[in-house]
Amino acid sequence: MKPLKSRRPLQIAILTAVLLSSVTTLSSAASASDSTVAYKQFLNDKYAITLSDTLSKGDFIIAVSRILKVEAKDQTNVFADVQKDSPYYKAALALHEKGILSEGILQGDQPLTQLQATFIALKASGLKELAYTYPEDKIKAALAKVHIDYEQNNQLTRQAAQELAAAIDTGLVSSGFEADAAANQSFANDLLGKILTFNNQYKHYIGTTSDDDIFRKINDAWRTEDLISSTDLRSVFDEALKQNLITGYNLKDARFDANFDPKLSLTYGHSDITHAIQLIGLLRSENIQAKVQLEPKTSAFIYLKEWGEPTQSDDYQVVQIENGNFIAYAKEYDIEFEFDNTEQKNKFQQVIYQYAKKNSKDQTGLIYSSWWQPLYYSLSEVNDYKVIANNKVNKGHYYAQSFSLSDKSDEVVAGLKKINASLNVDSYKFWVDEPFYNYLLGDYK
Repeated sequence: MKPLKSRRPLQIAILTAVLLSSVTTLSSAASASDSTVAYKQFLNDKYAITLSDTLSKGDFIIAVSRILKVEAKDQTNVFADVQKDSPYYKAALALHEKGILSEGILQGDQPLTQLQATFIALKASGLKELAYTYPEDKIKAALAKVHIDYEQNNQLTRQAAQELAAAIDTGLVSSGFEADAAANQSFANDLLGKILTFNNQYKHYIGTTSDDDIFRKINDAWRTEDLISSTDLRSVFDEALKQNLITGYNLKDARFDANFDPKLSLTYGHSDITHAIQLIGLLRSENIQAKVQLEPKTSAFIYLKEWGEPTQSDDYQVVQIENGNFIAYAKEYDIEFEFDNTEQKNKFQQVIYQYAKKNSKDQTGLIYSSWWQPLYYSLSEVNDYKVIANNKVNKGHYYAQSFSLSDKSDEVVAGLKKINASLNVDSYKFWVDEPFYNYLLGDYK
């Protein structure tokens, strides 16, 4: 979204499919820092799940089906003690169809034990095949970690012992596990959060600002990004550019979305990776602690013919349009930060204004490649930030978005729908730093 020659374009890119599995996977150090409290908040924010401290097996089954977003195709009742009017009916059938519950007796109204919850979580996490590889010596060693003597325990079948052993070794349950104890809210939230993690539905980040290897991870992620080329989205938004309906747009890949807590997170956009490295170093020097996710994006904007013949590369490509101008597609990134608390989130702007915002042509004392109008925004309200709109269209796991002033959003949405009447345009407000707001008003400085 950078039509002016005086400012480097906002650009966008995609990490390759090979990197997808590694970059979006939580690092062991990062995942260890997530607490049950964080899981509880995430479950409430993303899935409207709030558990009581007295749980039935059915309550947990409903929660698991909700986070997995599953519904049964076959409505044949396979449970002898569950009727169609039961609150557990649909969830139980869905989990049975997924191989998470066995047919027979559900006992949905019975109090949930830690052992029952663990069996469900193990299968919901996609770990049952791993469990069934366990020979007796591995079962015995794993169960000893939670003070269970497998040879003396007659309550566990071999299959049940395998499932529990795999749950212990993969960290689903810890040394404080008690098989027959009630699964309270804390225990259940922890299991639900880990189910989300195993299914790649929890927070995605490559590390934290304090990690020793965070700079390597940022460089590795950037080095393997490519331009996003979602043809359907590009055709619509390119036409919007030609009609001057928008001044630019971003293409992003939802598989890299951080899923951070909106109240604690900010998104910071830029085009130069050295700037990102120095920015994280700057935050470290200011004792600002945050999780870090690098989200690839590609930025599209009009390149005017009077600017001269554009130089193309793997990271910067242009297509000439009818009036002789070009549409440029350029590699960029968003860094998503989730701060430890709101005080650190609020401090971020002070640090940017002092060390990463250009105010004069020859200004010194700034980190590398600082912009006149740095771009960062929050999905929750922040004091001294300005409200603007995002106009977003999803296509599979890709999406295109164009920022606009709030009073221009209806016009952008109507224009996009005129180009393609079938579009579902999601328009919503968010909070952006004032310099970028001024940029949208036409002030390149």
